[in-house]
Amino acid sequence: MLSREEILKPIWHAFTALDMDHNGKVSKSQLKVLSHNLCTVLNIPHNSSALEEHFKDNDEGPVSTQGYMPYLNTFILSKIQPNFNFPDLNKMCWTLCAPKHISGKHLLISGVDAFKIWCIFNFLSEDKYPLHVVMEEIEYFLHKLLTAMGCCWNESRFEDYKLQLQSVKKHQLNAWELIELIGMGQFTKGINPQTISMGINDIYQELILDVIKQGYMAKKGHKRKNWTERWFELHLTYISYYVNEDLIEQKGCILLDRNCCVESLPEKDGKKNLFLIRCVEKSFEINAPDKKTKQEWIQAIQDCIVRIRQGLSSAPRESRQRRKEERNRMRAEQEAMESRLRQLQLANETKQAKLEAMSKNLQEVAVKDVVEEQRIQTQTDLLRQYKRELEKEKLARRQMEEQVVEKSNELEQHWQRLQELEEMYVQLKEALEDERQAKQDEEALRKRQARLLQEEANKRQELEQIYQQQMTILSQSQKEKEELEKERSEKERALQAAREQLESLEKQRQGAQEEYKAVAKKLERASNMTKKCKHRVNESEGLLRIIQPGGKAPGNMTNWGMAAFTQSELFQLEKNWQENKNRPDDGQQ
Repeated sequence: MLSREEILKPIWHAFTALDMDHNGKVSKSQLKVLSHNLCTVLNIPHNSSALEEHFKDNDEGPVSTQGYMPYLNTFILSKIQPNFNFPDLNKMCWTLCAPKHISGKHLLISGVDAFKIWCIFNFLSEDKYPLHVVMEEIEYFLHKLLTAMGCCWNESRFEDYKLQLQSVKKHQLNAWELIELIGMGQFTKGINPQTISMGINDIYQELILDVIKQGYMAKKGHKRKNWTERWFELHLTYISYYVNEDLIEQKGCILLDRNCCVESLPEKDGKKNLFLIRCVEKSFEINAPDKKTKQEWIQAIQDCIVRIRQGLSSAPRESRQRRKEERNRMRAEQEAMESRLRQLQLANETKQAKLEAMSKNLQEVAVKDVVEEQRIQTQTDLLRQYKRELEKEKLARRQMEEQVVEKSNELEQHWQRLQELEEMYVQLKEALEDERQAKQDEEALRKRQARLLQEEANKRQELEQIYQQQMTILSQSQKEKEELEKERSEKERALQAAREQLESLEKQRQGAQEEYKAVAKKLERASNMTKKCKHRVNESEGLLRIIQPGGKAPGNMTNWGMAAFTQSELFQLEKNWQENKNRPDDGQQ
């Protein structure tokens, strides 16, 4: 049973062929003709007024594919019978689109072969519009075509062709580019055109017509019991046989179901390669040309019966579905990996910016330390201010140490993050290795995987370079931290020496102050004693005087010798004596 996507592909080609202005829209009159032809080919009763009624609310002119699709699903595709003739639909759509694209091109293949390549393109293309076929399917088709022609597959030639397409930034082909690729003989140069046509026909019958095996064999009649040579074609659910290989006159059909079986028969009536197809209603005796052909037919029919019992489609369709699923899975994994790599790269850039900011902060702190040290050295003479600056410096040191501890913790967290990234990288590497091991089962996918692994190796090398750069930055940060620790230790030692010198000076100052206090007390006692002596001398009447060091001026002479008084003291004594002498006279008067 054909899927709706396979039926829509040739219709899409016909729709785009009617789009003369290349704006994605077709007039309603042309859509009427297309719809009528589709109904005729698909054996569906055509309602000519349905299209007008469907678009009665839309008078904007031409209709796009999005606008035509609801009508197509409702009035045509939903009414298709399971046994409709799909090749007739392909021929009708081909008749509409072929003249627009291949007329005027000098192709080395016939129009029939171009039509078959077009059908093969629809079979292998992705279920996305506009239709295209990816490189893996192109390689599958070319490999199959060269094998059918009996030629060897040239991998290097195909790689050169891929590089040629990549140089113009193309990774896929449309139907007409694929026809031109085969028609221009780029991969079939020097091969007989008839051989090319036979190879294309073999692939067309296998992929499009679902012909699993074909060939001449003899069949025993049910009424006359005579042996007649027929051309047999094996499909998944039936075996048709014709008079000859031109398929004009069909003589019968053997329906295959889960209750059928095939078995080998011994030699009988001179027929050495007999086998029997046993169905519910009839059994068919068939004689193959040789023993090898007999075994091939028995094996092919048994495979069809097994697929019918398991509810599977034909082998080419199963293989196509597996390739599509594998491509989708690889595409999803590739997108996930690219997203993860972008996240890792963004995280690395963020960490790099943080490391640069951290390095800048450390440099600023180092510059501040140098300036602070110069300022401390210039103020060594001011003890009190120097002491206050030492307290400020100690506080700043404490804050800087806290900052260094915080930066160290951040570096440690970044290092743990790098280790986690490395573990994730190892896990990615193990996943890629498992994937490579799993994909070795299919020969066609192995080379594609090798290319993907090479790209992953390049990306992994970039990650390793980024990791090495980060390790270099971390090592530089560690060296700068060690230098800062060394400078801090030296400054601590200098501070300790200055503190010890201050304590020594303080002790000396305190000792000198105590000595000064003792001397001041002695001077005060001596001064008091001197004052007391002077007072006593002044009260006495004699010329008694405490002997003191004399001056350099000439002294007075008395009858006792060198006078013990100065001139001013002698004058004062005379004055006092004269006053005392005059007091009695005053009392008498």
